[in-house]
Amino acid sequence: MDEAMDQQKAENAGSLPGAILLIAGCCIGAGMLGVPVVSALAGFKPSLCMFLVSWLFMTATALLLLEVTLSFREEVNLVTMAEKCLGWPGKWAAWACFLFLFYALGVAYLAGSGELVSDFISENFQMKVPHIVGTVAVSILFGGFVYAGTHAVDLFNRLLMAGLAASYLLLVEQGLPHIHMENLRHSNWSVALFILPILLISFGFHNLIPSLTYYLQRDARRLRLAVLCGSAIPLLIYLVWEWLILGLVPIYGQGGFLEILEKGQLATDILREKTGSLKIVQTAQYFALFAILTSFLGNSLSFVDFLADGWHVKKEGIRKLLLCAAVVVPPFVMAYAYPNIFLTALHYAGAFGAVILFGILPALMVWSVRYRRPETRNSIQQMLPGGKAALLCIILFALVVIGLQFVEAG
Repeated sequence: MDEAMDQQKAENAGSLPGAILLIAGCCIGAGMLGVPVVSALAGFKPSLCMFLVSWLFMTATALLLLEVTLSFREEVNLVTMAEKCLGWPGKWAAWACFLFLFYALGVAYLAGSGELVSDFISENFQMKVPHIVGTVAVSILFGGFVYAGTHAVDLFNRLLMAGLAASYLLLVEQGLPHIHMENLRHSNWSVALFILPILLISFGFHNLIPSLTYYLQRDARRLRLAVLCGSAIPLLIYLVWEWLILGLVPIYGQGGFLEILEKGQLATDILREKTGSLKIVQTAQYFALFAILTSFLGNSLSFVDFLADGWHVKKEGIRKLLLCAAVVVPPFVMAYAYPNIFLTALHYAGAFGAVILFGILPALMVWSVRYRRPETRNSIQQMLPGGKAALLCIILFALVVIGLQFVEAG
């Protein structure tokens, strides 16, 4: 009997490779298009260091959030966890930060994908298409997949990740002959810290952890492996991408990063202007679209779960349809009203939403679970070593990033 139950449980368990790809796809998204533009002034070596710092911070906080999630027996999301660990202040902080962060990301994704889809149609079918057409198409298509649920998103995400990997490798191969090594020697450490917000959001997948915990049936070993592998893949891909783009484009002069940053253009626009190669441009368009759509899928899926938990609504029938609409419609309206908001939305999402929701709150919740809830102290499996010192360092780092944003704005 027990063997039959174990076999049934194994058959119903989610796929570890699928979970890893969902995390990787969530990370490899809009940041691919914005990071080279905002990090170019710092240079390759300073950006490399900031990438490693950002990855370590976000992976550590993801493990903390996983520890909190596993401390609950029932299926929960961030609102419930924050409320039970930190009381009503935690609940409303989670609500405010999550809504701010994921609506900002939704705006960035829809604005970026709308531009890419319309440009792709215009260049390949000689037909001028407004950006809003691409935004509408992406909103409807992916709203439908999110409505279908985690398994449907997982399967479709695997196809998108295959396309992302193929276009990425092809793009790197095509771009190699155009790299100028002197461009990579530029370094300006004084501005390196200010690129942290957009780097942090580039490793943001924490919103998926409650959904994946249920998907992998609370298997702590597989969940930890999914977090570590799923976040390491984007790190490697980002570093090669950064090396490629910064090696292709100079800082100064016509078409340089200073000019591009003022225009708010995407990294793929840089390739179009600097290489003059139709093949590179087309490959870059595919890559950019796959990058945005994989992130949009993962974030939208977790956003629906978050709203269902916060509003205590079952994800069934018309209620689930309304949840999907609540996730897609507001960012669609903002993307339509402000089509060039891509980089700004990413920056503020990382500077405030990500560091609070995915940095400070997980550390505070783990503190509560480990040191203030005696009923869970002996039953939980600690995912991150270091005790109270590690938690305090994470909170301090998050406060520094927020402070840097105020310094930059001033």
